[in-house]
Amino acid sequence: MSVVRESDLIGIGKKFQIETDAGDNMVVVIHDDGRRELYRHDEEDNETRCVMTLSDEESRQLAGIIGGLSYKPKALETIEVALDDLRIEWFKVGPSSDGVNKSIGELNVRQKTGASIIAAIKDKETKINPGPDYVIEPGDTLVIAGKAKHIKLLKELLV
Repeated sequence: MSVVRESDLIGIGKKFQIETDAGDNMVVVIHDDGRRELYRHDEEDNETRCVMTLSDEESRQLAGIIGGLSYKPKALETIEVALDDLRIEWFKVGPSSDGVNKSIGELNVRQKTGASIIAAIKDKETKINPGPDYVIEPGDTLVIAGKAKHIKLLKELLV
């Protein structure tokens, strides 16, 4: 697991220093205006250089890409990310699931389970934050967020 150190930059925003398992050192500065700057520490020169500046929207788009919202490696049947109590899981809807051909609103997903469907992947198309009118179809991969017990309830509702 990588090591992340967080510190306030008064009048600027927050700084996150990340040391990865591979030994890379990276710094992310999140400015109060929404900009993000990515820095990489070069061991040879013993310098830290800004390698990229991103807007708030670009940062969120990149986070979705890195987090696997737009592409899930085929070798991974299920992916789990745990952030304290928050979990994000991918769930493939089977052809005989009870939730098939029903909308998110019809199933009362959030009210019955406490979990949220934050994306739906159908073939090669990703629908981010599908609304209550979104109809769940066989073969959809749903990206679900919530506490472990809430995700379990949602899976039970769909199976």
